[in-house]
Amino acid sequence: MSIHSKLAGAVSGVAMLVGAVTVQAETLFWSTQARPAEEAQAMRTEVLGGFDGGVDYQPNEDGPWLTRLQAELQAGSGSIDLLGSLHGNFSAMNPDDLMDLSDLGVMSASDTFNDLAKLGTDGLHYMPWMQASYIMAANKEALQYLPEGADINALTYDQLIAWAANVEEATGQKKFGFPAGPKGLKHRFFQGYLYPSYTDGVVRTFASPEAVTAWEKFKELWSHTNPASTNFSFMQEQLLNGDAWIVFDHTSRLAQAFNERPDDFVAFPAPAGPTGRGFMPVLAGVAIPRTAPDVEGAKALVTYLMQPETQIATLKATNFFPVVEVELPDDLPPSVKAAGEAVATMSGSPDANPGLLPAGLGSMGGDFNRVYVDAFERIVLAGQPIERVLEDQKKQLEKIMTETGAPCWAPDASSEGACPVE
Repeated sequence: MSIHSKLAGAVSGVAMLVGAVTVQAETLFWSTQARPAEEAQAMRTEVLGGFDGGVDYQPNEDGPWLTRLQAELQAGSGSIDLLGSLHGNFSAMNPDDLMDLSDLGVMSASDTFNDLAKLGTDGLHYMPWMQASYIMAANKEALQYLPEGADINALTYDQLIAWAANVEEATGQKKFGFPAGPKGLKHRFFQGYLYPSYTDGVVRTFASPEAVTAWEKFKELWSHTNPASTNFSFMQEQLLNGDAWIVFDHTSRLAQAFNERPDDFVAFPAPAGPTGRGFMPVLAGVAIPRTAPDVEGAKALVTYLMQPETQIATLKATNFFPVVEVELPDDLPPSVKAAGEAVATMSGSPDANPGLLPAGLGSMGGDFNRVYVDAFERIVLAGQPIERVLEDQKKQLEKIMTETGAPCWAPDASSEGACPVE
């Protein structure tokens, strides 16, 4: 036998061995969610530990998540069995790259979520998995300074500004806290809360006169904001150490404060503006790529994730709320109860104006977020004229929408093709 024949035989043997190992491997769950170390560990042990067959849960930032997925799809084969991500990432994909999950016999309790998961087709191309939102929270010490007649569960932006001003006058300190740090979710506030509340849009209305008003109001609020907010990322820390008494953040980034000192803090809805109470429901889903090596294992895992007991375990691990009908147990962490009530009040308010996370942007999602962050830094931090900044940033926004071709999402009016920046 020649050396080449021996080598070929050895390679073939290794390939067979690798193939055998791959068949027996754990289901690879490639996710953009539950990335912090504690959450990831809770996912592995408390949520996925009961799944038959084992799961290799690998959370990643959006960039690496998308890069590996695209490489496997282009190659026509891969190792990712199950994808976990937000609606915006899935909506940017070709539905044909994701398997139809309609035949699993499980589904979200929300018709709206299920329609979103169809990605414009008749099939269910991802399974709604869990939901969250962003809310307000406050130290109960601040409640005595609420403006006269204000209802904490139905605040307006003007009342929030007056409240922050009252606290500053009483304490001599700027006690409003905002997640303006490098890892803070400030862009979501502008996209899902401020803009919908003042302009009833996000893209179309970016440089509108109403947007100018919105930024003027935020500048007023910023004048009563702890100046160290440019270093704040998870507002639970500032609530606990007293640097902030009134804050805005994602429910999961406020959890520690409520769990450690539940009697000291209160959660409540985001404020309303002239065009309603803007808020952003965050929908995460799971999907099976067409290149999945173990489709049956992935389908079994999807079914497992949708079981009520698994959804409750996911809630405890991540502070993301169930998408199926469940009876919540009495032993839930205080943070879950507080956030759940605030989200329910916000979404059920008569002036609720929900807006989706940006969708259809693909790898340009970060560029889109940067438009709003740059506007904030130039208008609020650098004090540049609002109209001039918005006209400058509008050009970048137009470029992103044109290049991606992403159609409008709520609360913007729908569009044929790329969402226009009017």
